[in-house]
Amino acid sequence: MKDYFVDQARYQAWAMNELFKSLDTLDDEQRRADRGLFFRDIHKTVDHILVCTRNWKYRLQDQADKATGYDVLLYSDWDQLKQAVVDEFNNIHDWLDTQADAWFAGDQTYTSAGNQRTVAVADGLIHIMTHAVHHRGQISTVCTQLGAPCPEMDFVYYRWRA
Repeated sequence: MKDYFVDQARYQAWAMNELFKSLDTLDDEQRRADRGLFFRDIHKTVDHILVCTRNWKYRLQDQADKATGYDVLLYSDWDQLKQAVVDEFNNIHDWLDTQADAWFAGDQTYTSAGNQRTVAVADGLIHIMTHAVHHRGQISTVCTQLGAPCPEMDFVYYRWRA
């Protein structure tokens, strides 16, 4: 199980970079215009991927008190945001690689919005990974609607190119 999640974190960093290649063909105005996404625009949706990824990492690290609200904007600068997202997945990769195999089969209890919750570590990690995929799919749809190249971010492309 450990190897799977370590590899998934590396894949997420790779896939975000592939998406950014497409998004970089758009200008800032296009990335910040309301496109009907849940977080309205591309920039805020990418920032949300980072917020959620960090929040879940903090929960799994028993540091839930570091989590932020989901309505915050961590980075208003596009280049800083891109770097922070890729760095976060690379950091998760490195952190997961240091964990004992047994940790992945355990549970983590944390407090969120005043409620104590327990989650299987594997479920929290699955959420981190699938959450990013979910929003990348939304963003890539908008990219192609705006005439940007359609990024090939599927896992098999990662395997073939990495």
